[in-house]
This record gives sequence, C-alpha cells and structure tokens, in this order.
Amino acid sequence: MAQPAHGPQQSTNPFPNPYGGQQNFYQQPQPIRQDYDNESEIGTPYASTTRLAATQQYYESNPFADRDSPSDAGHGSRSYAPSINSQASQPYGSPFADSAAYPYPAWSPDRQIPISMEEIEDIFLDLTQKFGFQRDSMRNMFDFLMQSLDSRASRMSPNQALLTLHADYIGGQHANYRKWYFAAQLNLDDAVGQTQNPGLQRLKSVRGGSVKTAGSKHLDSALNRWRNAMNNMSQYDRLRQIALYLLCWGEAGNVRFVPECLCFIFKCADDYYRSPECQNSVEPVREGLYLQTIIKPLYAFMRDQGYEVSEGKFVRRERDHDQIIGYDDINQLFWYPEGLARIVLENHSRLVDISPAKRYMNLRRVDWNKVFFKTYFEKRSTAHLLVNFNRIWILHIAIYWFYTAFNSPKVYAPPNSQFPSPAMTWSATALGGAVATSIMLLATLAEWMYIPTTWNNASHLTTRFIFLLVILALTGGPTVYIAYVESRVNPTTSQIPLIVGIVQFFISIVATIAFGLFPSGRMFGDRVAGKSRKYMASQTFTASYPELTRTARTASIMLWLLVFGCKFTESYFFLTSSFSSPIAVMARTTVQGCNDKLFGAVLCSKQVPFTLAIMYIMDLILFFLDTYLWYIIWVVIFSVGRSFSLGLSIWTPWKDVYTRLPKRIYAKLLATAEMEVKYKPKVLVSQIWNAIIISMYREHLLGIEHVQRLLYHQAEGPDGRRTLNPPPFFLNQSSGNYKGTFFPADGEAERRISFFASSLTTALPEPLPVEAMPTFTVLVPHYSEKILLSLREIIREEDQNTRVTLLEYLKQLHSVEWDNFVKDTKILAGESEDGTGSINEKNASNKADDLPFYCIGFKTSSPEYTLRTRIWASLRAQTLYRTVSGMMNYSKAIKLLYRVENPGIVSAFGGNTEKLERELERMARRKFKFAISMQRFSKFNKEEQENAEFLLRAYPDLQIAYLDEEPGPKGSEARLFSTLIDGHSEIDEVTGKRKPKFRIELPGNPILGDGKSDNQNHAIIFYRGEYLQLIDANQDNYLEECLKIRNILGEFEEYSISSQSPYAQWGHKEFKKSPVAIVGTREYIFSENIGVLGDIAAGKEQTFGTMTARALAWIGGKLHYGHPDFLNALFMTTRGGVSKAQKGLHLNEDIFAGMNAFGRGGRIKHSEYYQCGKGRDLGFGTILNFQTKIGTGMGEQMLSREYYYLGTQLPIDRFLTFYYGHPGFHINNILVIYSIQVFMVTLLFIGTLNKQLAICQVDAQGNVLGGQQGSGCYNLIPVFDWIKRCIVSIFLVFFIAFLPLFLQELVERGTGKALLRLGKHFLSLSPVFEVFSTQIYSQAILSNLTFGGARYIATGRGFATTRISFSILYSRFAGPSIYMGMRNLLILLYASLSIWIPHLIYFWFSVLSLCIAPFLFNPHQFSFADFIIDYREFLRWMSRGNSRTKASSWYGYCRLSRTMITGYKKKKLGFPSEKLSGDLPRAPWRAVVFSEVVWPICHATIFIIAYMFVKSFPNVNGEQNPSPLIRIAVIAIGPIVWNAAVLLSLFFISLFLGPMFDKWARFASVMAAVAHFLALLGIVSFFEFFWFLELWDSSHAVLGVITIVAIQRAIQKILIAVFLSREFKHDETNRAWWSGKWYGRGLGNTAMSQPAREFIVKIVEMSLWSSDFLLGHILLVILTPPVLIPFVGKLHSTMLFWLRPSKQIRPPLYSTKQKRQRRWIIIKYTLLYILVVSGLASLIVLPAIFRNEITFHCTLCQNI
Repeated sequence: MAQPAHGPQQSTNPFPNPYGGQQNFYQQPQPIRQDYDNESEIGTPYASTTRLAATQQYYESNPFADRDSPSDAGHGSRSYAPSINSQASQPYGSPFADSAAYPYPAWSPDRQIPISMEEIEDIFLDLTQKFGFQRDSMRNMFDFLMQSLDSRASRMSPNQALLTLHADYIGGQHANYRKWYFAAQLNLDDAVGQTQNPGLQRLKSVRGGSVKTAGSKHLDSALNRWRNAMNNMSQYDRLRQIALYLLCWGEAGNVRFVPECLCFIFKCADDYYRSPECQNSVEPVREGLYLQTIIKPLYAFMRDQGYEVSEGKFVRRERDHDQIIGYDDINQLFWYPEGLARIVLENHSRLVDISPAKRYMNLRRVDWNKVFFKTYFEKRSTAHLLVNFNRIWILHIAIYWFYTAFNSPKVYAPPNSQFPSPAMTWSATALGGAVATSIMLLATLAEWMYIPTTWNNASHLTTRFIFLLVILALTGGPTVYIAYVESRVNPTTSQIPLIVGIVQFFISIVATIAFGLFPSGRMFGDRVAGKSRKYMASQTFTASYPELTRTARTASIMLWLLVFGCKFTESYFFLTSSFSSPIAVMARTTVQGCNDKLFGAVLCSKQVPFTLAIMYIMDLILFFLDTYLWYIIWVVIFSVGRSFSLGLSIWTPWKDVYTRLPKRIYAKLLATAEMEVKYKPKVLVSQIWNAIIISMYREHLLGIEHVQRLLYHQAEGPDGRRTLNPPPFFLNQSSGNYKGTFFPADGEAERRISFFASSLTTALPEPLPVEAMPTFTVLVPHYSEKILLSLREIIREEDQNTRVTLLEYLKQLHSVEWDNFVKDTKILAGESEDGTGSINEKNASNKADDLPFYCIGFKTSSPEYTLRTRIWASLRAQTLYRTVSGMMNYSKAIKLLYRVENPGIVSAFGGNTEKLERELERMARRKFKFAISMQRFSKFNKEEQENAEFLLRAYPDLQIAYLDEEPGPKGSEARLFSTLIDGHSEIDEVTGKRKPKFRIELPGNPILGDGKSDNQNHAIIFYRGEYLQLIDANQDNYLEECLKIRNILGEFEEYSISSQSPYAQWGHKEFKKSPVAIVGTREYIFSENIGVLGDIAAGKEQTFGTMTARALAWIGGKLHYGHPDFLNALFMTTRGGVSKAQKGLHLNEDIFAGMNAFGRGGRIKHSEYYQCGKGRDLGFGTILNFQTKIGTGMGEQMLSREYYYLGTQLPIDRFLTFYYGHPGFHINNILVIYSIQVFMVTLLFIGTLNKQLAICQVDAQGNVLGGQQGSGCYNLIPVFDWIKRCIVSIFLVFFIAFLPLFLQELVERGTGKALLRLGKHFLSLSPVFEVFSTQIYSQAILSNLTFGGARYIATGRGFATTRISFSILYSRFAGPSIYMGMRNLLILLYASLSIWIPHLIYFWFSVLSLCIAPFLFNPHQFSFADFIIDYREFLRWMSRGNSRTKASSWYGYCRLSRTMITGYKKKKLGFPSEKLSGDLPRAPWRAVVFSEVVWPICHATIFIIAYMFVKSFPNVNGEQNPSPLIRIAVIAIGPIVWNAAVLLSLFFISLFLGPMFDKWARFASVMAAVAHFLALLGIVSFFEFFWFLELWDSSHAVLGVITIVAIQRAIQKILIAVFLSREFKHDETNRAWWSGKWYGRGLGNTAMSQPAREFIVKIVEMSLWSSDFLLGHILLVILTPPVLIPFVGKLHSTMLFWLRPSKQIRPPLYSTKQKRQRRWIIIKYTLLYILVVSGLASLIVLPAIFRNEITFHCTLCQNI
C-alpha cells in the first residue's frame, strides 16, 4: 500500500513508508531509540539519511515524491503536527495500539524483534547488489516480506514469526525446498561431493546394483543433520535466505510455474552467496542481470516450445502436447539426480561436476535446448482411460464376465448336449480372471506409450508385463486343456478336469480382486511407499497424499462397500439373471429357410447369434451405468447425513434459528474471549445486526418500512435510562406470517438472512481479535469482462432479436428492488431541487411526473443520476463492478468488527470521527488487500479506461496489476513490465496515466497459455499476507458473509501455532500435521431464478459444488477447487502457483492446482457456512459453450500426468472417490449416449427377427402352445421382456440425475419448495435439456480425445432473451448432436414399425430431444412471423458464399467442420478471410484412421447385415429376391457418381465460359445453384427409385435408407480423411471452382493440383449439402405444429423464463415500412415453404396411397 512518502529527508528512501499518509496520528510519545540519529524525530524510525546517503548513487531518487491529490481526500490529509492530539493513555491494553508510527505495526522495535527493519532493508540492498535484481522488484519483495512478518507477528512472538516463515519457505518439514533437496539427493552431493553420489554413480554403472553407498540408509540421519543445521542458523541468516528466495521468485515470470527449477536456482544462488568470491566482490553488479542471464534463457526455451517468432509476431507452432516440452517436463528434470546430471554447459562439461559455490556463475552458460526432454507423453488416445482407470474396467468387465458366463451355459455347451459339463462351467466362468489380466496387460502396453523408456521409471513395466503373462497362462490356459479333454471322442471320467477348473476359478477370483484393488503404480516397484531412494522424488511430488482421520477413512471405505455391495447384488438379479432366459432361447437358434444370392445361408442363418452378441454389449454398458446410479444414491445419503451432523438443515425448527441468532452472532462471530465485559452482548450484537440490515437497505433489497421492523432501536426507559429494543423480528416468530412483514416475500433479502441465520448453527472455528488476524488478499483475474454497463447497453436493445432492453428485463426480475431504488432516487431528487415547492403542490402534481423514474430511474440526465441507474443495473448483471463492490465488503466487515470489539478506541477518539475512521481504515488496509489482474489495462479503449478509473476513485485501496509494454528498437521484441497501481497513485501530468507503485520487467510476454493462469501468475507477486482468495470476475459477496472471514481463515489451522521452534530437538514433532492447502466454500448461483436454463445451471452447481463437495471433502476426495476458495498462499506459490498454465492441456487451470496440492501433501477442506455469489450463463448456447469447455477440459485432463499419477497410485477407496467425483461423471455421460446408440442397433436387429420370423404364441405361464412346432416358429418372447427391462433401467439411470437436486432442496428448504422446483423443471421440459447436454458433454470429450483443439463457434454471452436464428443453431449443433439424433430417429422409426411396445415412447422422447432441444429452448422460437423469416434466412444461408466471401454461410460451416481432420496449410499473411479460423494442430493420423475410416465402415457393415437378412427370405410370390447387396450399392453410390458427372461437366463449362462472363458478378452463384439443384434432384430421384424397388413396403424402405445413409457417411468420411490435403485458410479455391478463374488467386504452384482436390471436396459437399437441405426441412416440419397452436408464444415464454404472461416481454415495435416489408416476406415464404414441404411429402405419401395403380415393368429392376 505504498503511499507517497514524507518530507524532504526521505526522498531518497527506496522503501517509501506504506502508510505514509496516515503516519502522524495516534502515536504515543515515543522514546527515541538511542541507536538512531536524531534527525528521525518525525517518527519514521528508519529514515536515517546518513545510512541512505551511501546508497545514493545506486538509486535514482524516489519516484513517489510528496503530493496532495483530490482522490485522497478523506483518506488522511496530512496537515497534522506530529502527535498532538493523540496523547491519550493507551486504550484497552492493546499491545499494538501504539504502533501507528510503524508501517508494519507488529514488527516494531518495542516487541523484541529479532532483527530490525533497517537490517532487513540492508539485507535486501546487499542481495540486490550482489545478484543484480531489479530495484522495483526488491522494493516489492521487501514490502511482501514485511507484510508476511507483520501478519504472523500479530498473533505470535516476532521471533516465532520469523522462525515459522523460514520453516515454511526453506527448512521445515512441509517446505517444498527441503522436500526437493532430499528428493533430488542433493544432501549426498553437498556432503560428499560427486565421488560417492549414488545418483550419479547409477548413471555410470548399468543397473546401479554395484554401488551401494551408506547414503540411502542414512536418510534419517541426514534429515537430523539438516534440522540441526537449520536450528543453529542465526535469525539474520534465516532472513537472508527467505529474502533471497523471494527475490529469485519475484522476478521469475513464467519460471514460477516450475517450482523445483526455482529451488535449484535458489540453491545455486545461496551457495554462491556464501562463497568467498561473492563476499569479497565490492562492485554492485548492474540492475536486471539476474533477469537477463538466468530467467530469460529459461523463458525463451519455454516460449519456443509453443511459438515461433515471425516478423515480430508470435505464431503458434503446430504441435500437440506430446511434442511440446511443457512446464511439467521441465520441472521433472530437477527431481532426479540423473536429471541434474544432464545439465551441460556450452563446453559440454556437466554443471554437477563444478563445485556448488561456482555453479551459479556458470548457470548463464547452460544451453537449455540440450537439457530438457519429455518425461510423459500426453498422446491423444482413448488408451489413457485404460491406463489411468484400469481398476474401474477390471471391477466391471471381469465381474460382468463372471456373472454372465455363469448365466449363459448354453453358449459353451458341446454341440450335441443341452448343458456343458461341470468342469467346463467352472472353467468358462473362471475366464473372468483372464479378462482382468488381459485388461492389465493392455494397460501396461499403453503405459509404455506414455512413459519414455529412457527414463529410470520404465523398468518396472517389463517385470510387470512378464508377470502378467504368467498369470494369463494360469487363468486362461486350463480352459484350453479342459476344452480339449471334453472334445475327445470318448471323454474321460476322471476328476482331473473338474479339479483343474475349480483351481483355475479360485486363482481367477484372487487375480481379479488383486488387480481390481491394488494400484498398478504399486506393483513391482512401489512408487508410493517404496523405501528405495529411486522412487523418492515421485513419492514426494506425486504421492504424498494427506492422511485421512480414522472416522473419515472408515466413512470412505463404508461408502464404497455400500455402493459396490448394492450394485453387485442389484446388477446380478436385475440385469444378469433376467438375461439368462433370452440367452437360453437364442444361443442355439439358427434361422432356417433363408438364402442370399451371393452369400448363401452363411450370414443370414447366424442372425440370432449376431443379435445376442449386440445384446451382451448392451448389458455390459448397463452394468457400468448401474454403478453410477448407486454412487449418486449413496453419496446423497452420506451428504444429507453429514449435513445433519453439521447441524445444517431445514429440520432445525425455524423459530429457533432466528430467535437464537443474536446469541449466536455474539458467540461465534465476535472474538469475545479477549474482550472486557464492560459492554452488554446486546449492544455489540445490535451494531453488527444493524450494519447488515442497513447494507441491505443500501443495496435496495429492503424498503424503509421493512428496515424499521428489523433494526435495534434505542428507547428512553421509564427511569430515564436508555434501553435497546431488539427488533420484533427476533421476538415474534410465530407461524409463517412474518414473510411479508419483515422482508419482501421470496426476495434476495430473505434468502440472505435465512442462510446467514442457518449457517451460524454449525460449528465455526474461534475467531482471533482483528488486530491479530492474518492478512489476506483477494485476487481477481480480469480479461475483457464488462466493468460497468454503459447507459447505452442498458436502455437500448441489442438487436432486432432481443425484443427487450436490459433494464426492462432486470426490472422484471427484481421488481421489488427497482421500486426501492426509485423511491430512493425520488428522495434524492427532491432534496436536490431548491425545496421551494410546498408539500401540497407536490402531492397535487400527478403521477406522470414520476414516470421517468419508473421507466429509466432518472429524470434529469445529469451524470450523477444516470450513474446511479448504471450502477443499479451493473450490480444485477455479471460485471466486474459487482465483484469489486461485493469483495470490498471485507474492508467494511473488518472495520465494523474492529470498532465493535474495541469500544475503547471509539471513546479514546472522543467523537473525532475523522480520526476514528482513519484508524479503522488503517486496520482494514493492513489486514485486507484487493488486487485485480487486468492484463489488457494498457490496451483498454476510452470507455473501459473511464470505467477502470471510476473503480479506482470509488475504491482507492483497490490495486490493479497490469502488463505495460515498451516497444523495443525496430525489429527487436517489446519489453513487458508487471505494473501495479492503486487509487492513491498520482496521475502523471504528461501522459494522463497514473504513476505505478512497482514496475517490474518480465522476461518476455507472459501470456503463453490460455491466458487466465498466466494472468494470475503475473500478478501473484503483488499479493500480500498469508492467504489468497481467488475470485472470478462474475462473482459477488455480501457483508454478512464477510463477517465470517476470521472464522474461515481459522480453517487453515494456523491460528494457534505451537511456541516450540520447528527445528528444535523435540519441537519439530508439533509441526507434523499436513498443512491445509485449500479451503473450499459454497457458491450461490445468483442467476437461479431466471427461467429454466438458469435454474438447471444453478442446480448443477448446487449439487456439485455443495452436495457432493460436502461428502467428498469429508472422505478426502474434493479436488475441484472452484472460485470462491481460499488458498494457503505460501503453500501454493512454492509449489508452482495457483493454477497451471500449459496451453490447451490446462484448459481447466484451477482443477490442476487442486490435484497438484493434493499430490504434494496439502489437505483440501470444504466449509459449509460461507458462500459467495456467482453468475452463470443463461442462454442455451452459452450454457452449452460452457459445457463444451468443461467437456473439452475433461478430455485434456484425461491426457494429463496428474490423472496418471492419481489413477495409478491412490488406494482403492480414494481412487474410486476421485474417479466418480471427477472423470466418472463424464465417462458416465459417454456411456449413457452409447447405451442409447447400442440399444438402437439392438432394437434394429430384434426388429428384423420379429418382422421376418414366425414368433411362437405362448400361454400365460410362458410355455409354448402346441401345434406350432411344425410351422417352424421361434420362441423370442423372453427377448421382448428383456427389451422392456432394458428401457426401464436406461430410464432409471437417467432419472436418478434429478435425485440430488430434489434432496438438496428438501434438506435446505423443505418439502413443498422441493416438489415445486422439481415440478417446475418437468413442466419446463428440463429432461429434454438434460439428454441434450449429456450428448454435448460426451461429444466434447470424445472429439477432444481424438482430434484435440476445442473448436466451437461462439454464440456470444448475453442475455437469455435473444432469439437466435434457425441457421445459426443448426450450424452450431448439427455436428455435435442433430446428425446423430436424426440417424437414431430413423432406426427408432424402423423399430416402431417392426416391433411396437409402449416403452418405446420414452426413446422417442429422448432421441427427439437430441434433434430439437436447441430450438425448443430458443426464446420466441414459435412466433409465426419469425419462424417464416427464419426459413428465408435458412435458404439464404444454404446458398450463400459462392461468388463472394460471407462470414456465415453453409459453405463456411462445412469447411470448418472438415478442417478438424485435414488441418490448415501454413498461414500466409495478408488474406482478409483468413481471420475466420483459429490455428489448431491437425489430428494425428492414427486417430483419424480409427475414427474416420474403420469405425464408419463397421457401422455400415452392421446395417448391411441387417438389411441382407431381411432380404434373404422369399418374397410374396415365393421367388427369391435379387441380391440385396447390389441394390444397396446402386442406390448408395449412385448419387455420388451422378454428382461427380454433373460437377465434371460444369467444371469445363465454367472453365471456358467463366473468363467470358468476367463482368457478370453472379456467374459463379448461378453455376453453384445449378450444381446444387441437380445434386438435390439426384438424391431425391434415387430415393424414389428405391421406394419403388421395395414395392412401397415402408419398414423395408426405412431399413434400406438407414443402410444407405450409413454407407454414404462412410464414403464421405473416407474421401475427406484419405484423399484431402491440408485446407487453405481462405475460400479462394471454392470461388475459383465456380467461376472458372484459377489465376490470380494466390494459389501459386498449387494451382494445378488444387482443382483435383477441389473436385473431391465438391463431390462430398454436394452430398452433404443435399442431405443438410433435406434435414433442415425435416426439422422445420417437426417444429411447425407448435407454431400453429394459438398463444403458444406466451406459453413457451412462461416455460422458458418463468414469468407470468402478464409480466412478459412485449413483441418488438416496427415502423410501418418494416411492417410492410415483413408482411410481404411472410406471404412469399409461407407459400414457398408449403410448396417445398408438400412436394417432398408427396414423393413419399402419393406412391404409398396409389401403390396398386402404379406398376412398371422393367427387366433391369428385377435384377436389382
């Protein structure tokens, strides 16, 4: 908080006094300490000029000269004579009260400080001169260190404060530096030199078996030696070490992300500093040397991994993660002695061979490019799931095998008998063990792909592999033997096969249990608890999981026993044993009497076993889904139980909660232990309570009449004494009548007060007095979020589609608050008028005068009134202003608590409120800092600058950290600076900008990743104190929550630190407990009342952020560190910062910080009693973009090494907690979608059976009736029962998703509210949304694992009332879900035609939601006029972009989806249309071959088999059908050939005619139109031909169409994947193709090869275009019926926004001209729409009606 320094003699002081502004008041007559010169009588004890004179030439003069600026008014003006009116005796014996003279009051001379501030200052100066740190960085770190010491010393002795700080940074048990020192075995290096260092010896000998030094045995003695060394250090040396570490850290820039590298640099520097050569050097080295020589080379290496510099601009390299040596790889080099040995200098000598003292000077000569290598390959592949989660697969697939094999004996019975022999039954079931072993084998093979074999950790994989092969032989071999014995002609009667089978079975069981429970990282070389030094580093940094308490561990094991216990019993009876009867029926059935022209009876006779195989797969997927269902049920039960035990629930009688509230405030929020009892509790509580109520009044949540009923009032008692009357609110809590009387019903105020009241029923940590509480910082990263809404944004509509202004919308949502605001404004306006009008006139004037207030909140447009409206709106939207004003409540809360708990201070100032206020300010400023990291601040436009300036003026204590750029000389890079300003910084006359307090040069542009984490990292050096709260720029906070800050910080368990020394012989044992790294808190989604989508988003957050977090944190599985969480800053910053930052990989940067903290031994807690507000996106598109981001981020997490470590090293119960809490949710989503798809295929196959075979009639008992056997009937009844059961279980799995929300509401708000909310959800069709979002999640993850690159078209944030047009929605969601939905609709149609059961209705519902959800949740979708205008826009979108480049066109959409596979050509600068697409690496060919070639072919084959089966029976006349394969081939490939022919002829036409029609701009469009029309004609006529060939049999035709679609899809995908080279960034080739002009297009030498490529592209495009055209029309037809219902718009809006029809949003107003235009468009396009739709419909319907009249005779047709 460095404020302008004081007086002339201080002008050279490099450490301006942070409280310079307030230093002169409130100061005891101070005995001047004798060891200072007498000039320092102003009371700044460290300003002795004599000392600083020596350093004059080293520093320029102090940049903060004295100044008096208006923004500082009221923050201490400086006209006081030193210590005049503060001679009062010391009030209420506070040990710190006299310290106002010192900027760091707890570190003042009268507190026995071990080392004075001057000496600390000298240490910093000395280090800076020896190493060449930057001056500003030194000042910053000095302030940083002093604040940390001040924060700690305020609650313990200064001596202890310094000791514990040193222990936390350098030498204590939990200090990262000490852990690294021993992990990298540097103690051996330092103690013995490299002669006996086993790490280096291990490199020389092959296996390291030959060298066994005593070193590894003496780790304990080494630790003791270390502790003694630390214990014997002087406090001076300790401080110097901390200072050196901080200075290294403070300038490290992006190197802060690699903590162990930083440790290494620090160690080199520390060794160098102690060496004589450093001590003897007198000349100070130049400033910035450290940055130049140490940090810059490392930074350059990091940057060059991801970027290359061309023409002064960064260009992203096209590499995926497995080719980039990222932060984690760099960091891991420093973990192992072998890694350190790789560091070589330019002359090829190793750094480790130089003596430690000389290493620092040689660091600058290291060639880092030769040093680093990948230590884990993040290859994109689904095999990660196999490696990381192999225990999940084993527990499911192997057990499924045991269950199913036991229940399907007929499958492996010998051909001539009904049942297999007992030996065979045992043995076949036992193969489950072989399945488990082969999963392990595959996982081991996959692990080899991800771990470099050169590294010393791949050796155990070989051992494991061989061992697994042996186990595989044991679990699989006997089956072969038994099968051989059984198959002999005369089977033996001996018991040997049976014994072998039983033994095999038990071995299998043991193997499955072992593999399913033990982490693979602990087999053969225990990476978690092994004693060998080899594993020490990975134990330290990846597997130091914090211990759970005994109860928590028991709960954890209990939870998983219950989940899997329930699951295995339920799955056995519900899934497996019910599956045995279909198996029994189907296993042996062969289909008789079928024949195919080409294949004979080979395929069709096997149709039943094919179907059975698909059913097995279906059952397996359901087996997986079951687990998730049970997990949710039990976690919810645990969580509810936990909430009861914490005392948080609705069932505590309400009366109690409010009547006891005053007592609870006194007992839990106030630090009452230390207070004198002069004051009644009531008096203190009343101050707190009144402050809360008044803050709500100021936020317009309460009207004045409510406030009166809620405040404590002073009243004259009968005997003349004053008494305090508690508000009636606390007294009459009779029945529920208090709703409307005390606060507006169901308003924000009620929610906040009731949460506050109920949260105080839980157990809170004891608070410390304000002056003893630790200092903490709130850090907000800000990129380009709105700071404050402009007037224009509030009262103008965004565009035609919005229909409502932001202000109108907010008034609808917060009507009560708007009324209060208007009343307030009227009072203000009334006061500011000259006040002449008498009261009567006022009343007489009618209401018309007040209209402007009610409409826009002001009458005169003077800035002070408009600003109030802007602020009112900004506080209800997602703006930075809302966040800042919310978080600034901390400052208010601290002042309030300080004033209430120290009444002595108030009396001491005796009514001088100004001084009192200043003392409170001082305290608040000392304990709470608020920094915003605005990386774009220097690039803000005018409006943004004004808003930022407004923030600084409103909150002068707000600090803004930003990047300042200084352009370098021509051709060289710009220099970047981390810069800090606050509201007290003065404004520079010349530039008009504020002068920075600190300006620290960075090694280069810090934004190398996705931005947010880099933004946090550049500002992290400006945090102060011990804790950090990370807040997003869309959050909010409330005064009553801020009052709990001392309790929350108490959760870190550092309030009462033992008074022993952490290094003492016995004292160190008191510091054993793992530190708390993160304290999570609840989030309240303040957008939950805004319609159904807002509510779903809020509900998700409520259940995930509160309900599961509560249970998970208890059993030690909470990783997700969300936004309002508090971090132990020192713990996090010494371990790589508060978030990870590799581009792409760490998309969800915060989750990685949680995993990092967890793996390195930090505990993660969750507190129930504190909550922050948080905004969520509300529009359909934005919610799905958010989900896509989460899904993509999850895909990236699957690749990451953190998942690998957690998945292969955690013990089973914690692993399951981790899995189901994080990736399991997403994998479950993938499986839900797969289950729908697989089920569709199952239905299709069973449908073909039902359609073609005679099904036996059965009686009520299920026995086959007689007399049917002869006709060859098939008993498939059990199969149909199985289908029904399947649908029920899919439905249950889906439905259970609503359970947590329901129970959460039930517990927090009661039964009525819960049922109401659930009912609202169902009436608003939220299940439709759920199905859809499941698909979006799963699609995002899978496409990320295959192709990488999150490619989604942004739909803009905003406001949930904007109507998005059909074509935009179609282009955004076709790829992710509409195509899949439509394919499944076709299959479902076939299933419904061939086997109808009522259960299928559920599937119609869920498959339809995949297609129409985007349109269903689009505001005003069903207004007729807009619907038709959408149709017009859709047609134009389909045909745009062929003669000119258009931003939004079908062609552009098609290209974008294609580039995912083909990738782009390298960027050429200067093309305008190149900006449309981002730079993303091309997908690896393996992934492409599998997903784009093999998979579609398999898909198509499945459908072809089904179609061929249907066709293999004789037709009506008893003749055999012609070959179905030929028919399908003709119809499927026909249109493609037709397109190719059309295109080829058009190509030559345009090539010759194009140049002639040069002047006619539309020529290209005409050519394109002809081609597209012919393509459409082709596909339609081929379909019509097929319809005729099938003789108008609808179900066969549908099956045929399904097959044709699958084949065409496969062909298109193969053409794109195999034959296409990379795409140009621009669409020149497309326009060249249609216009025939290939020259002058910038194609260069590719102009010859491009036409050929474009030809293939166009063939694919024609097919895609015609199918999109038809699909679009089908969708429009589905959406038409609702449009025709009267009043559907009102109903739809009610459903979407939850607003009563009376309150709804008006239709837009149009001018007469617009109305006329619209009417004309509507008439034209309605006719066109009817025409096209009826045309398409007639092609299907007419032939079906007139089927008997239409007969053709063609011989060709007979043969196809």
